[in-house]
Amino acid sequence: VQLQASGGGLVQAGGSLKLSCAASGDIVDINAMGWYRQAPGKQRELVAARRRSGTTNYADSVKGRFTISRDNAKSTVVYLQMNSLKPEDTAVYYCNAEIRTWSGLNDYWGQGTLVTVSS
Repeated sequence: VQLQASGGGLVQAGGSLKLSCAASGDIVDINAMGWYRQAPGKQRELVAARRRSGTTNYADSVKGRFTISRDNAKSTVVYLQMNSLKPEDTAVYYCNAEIRTWSGLNDYWGQGTLVTVSS
């Protein structure tokens, strides 16, 4: 299984970016997909996650600004729409997914995509 993230870049404060993450491989089912981020000198933190049921959860710092979505419950692509970006949103964003394959249920990570918000 591989997760391929894209969409990062440089944006001014107040701007928007949309991240995408596509899962591929021998996938039976996807329980959840989400985004984490890690800023320089800080620990990796959850940004947003969406379960197969549609339940979502967000970090308090991004509520009302970021939206996580999938095209449908069986989609292998997850999006993170980021609006009203702030300099403190600058980080490497990692896609994460809880995926069931024929070997069992495992956690997978994408390669990370850099988001830089200038003030």
